[in-house]
Amino acid sequence: MSIEIKRLTKRFGDYTALDGVDLTVHERELVALLGPSGSGKTTLLRIIAGLEWADGGDIRLDGKSAIRRSARERQIGFVFQHYALFRHMTVFENVAFGMRVRNRRERPTEEAIKTRVERLLELVKLEPFARRYPAHLSGGQRQRVALARALAIDPRVLLLDEPFGALDARVRKELRRWLKQLHAELGTTTVFVTHDQEEALELADRVIVMSNGRIEQVGRPDEVYANPANEFVIRFLGNVNEIPCQVRAGRAILPGVSLAQIELSGPPDGPVTLYVRPQDVAIARDSGGHATVKGVSAAGPFAVIEIQLDGIGPAVEVLMAHEALARRQIAAGDRVSVRFNRTRAYPRANGADIAPGPADALESAPPAPVPPKQMARI
Repeated sequence: MSIEIKRLTKRFGDYTALDGVDLTVHERELVALLGPSGSGKTTLLRIIAGLEWADGGDIRLDGKSAIRRSARERQIGFVFQHYALFRHMTVFENVAFGMRVRNRRERPTEEAIKTRVERLLELVKLEPFARRYPAHLSGGQRQRVALARALAIDPRVLLLDEPFGALDARVRKELRRWLKQLHAELGTTTVFVTHDQEEALELADRVIVMSNGRIEQVGRPDEVYANPANEFVIRFLGNVNEIPCQVRAGRAILPGVSLAQIELSGPPDGPVTLYVRPQDVAIARDSGGHATVKGVSAAGPFAVIEIQLDGIGPAVEVLMAHEALARRQIAAGDRVSVRFNRTRAYPRANGADIAPGPADALESAPPAPVPPKQMARI
């Protein structure tokens, strides 16, 4: 089933939860709604499910308006963050519940229910736990029961609200892998809500980034990460350094820093904020360099190096493999040369100018400047 959302709005008193949202989810697609708390993603999911009513706009399921249909009529399965399992029912009875409460005309036979539940428990790898109660299951097992229950009604759309939010990191990673495999096998149109960037980028066919009730960007995970539409998206998707800088004739001026590639959004002159991810910063020991190493710490397989550019803004974070760090023998107190391999620049309101320094100390953008472009909301 495809989902089309047109100019959807929702208000809670004076608060606008959704502000004219337009979105299309294609049949058999796995889509992530990604954003911070209060961005409107859960409200959008609940309106699609029929658990909340919109104040305006339309939802079309397979081309037909569903805005006035009840939740039951929409053929949608919903998985809640905290499972919402019936504690007094066994795993088997929890999964069978949706089929048992159908009206008599649509209710399957007991034999059909038994067959369906057994098949689903096999699918979610919980066959040995059919007679257990939720209290005797782990968090990951309960979430799989909740998913099996949602699938029992044979939904045409599956909606998941922060499905792994209550689980520890190891279990979350396991279930993410398992859900992707399950989606590939079943092909159900799936929309899940998350505020975890890694989760969205790993799982989804497309990511919808939301903020303040609006959609900021829609795209494949690699597109959204590599080509953020605006400052909100680049800040929200992973760690990023923010450095005040000047642009002159479309070229960024940053004393003592080599800029290999820059994309400029906005006018060709004036103060900007330069955004560069830690993995896109390269450093090397250099007594004549224009930055000082403030500290080095471990972050799993990588080392995080904090450097201070001479006379410019906050400290800059650099991500480097431990082997490369050992090979280059970089330590706190060292002077280093700095290169930004990939950066983006956005206009900086009321920004103080940065003293450019001597002409021979300046480094700038690529030889062929990137033409400026206007930021657009997608």
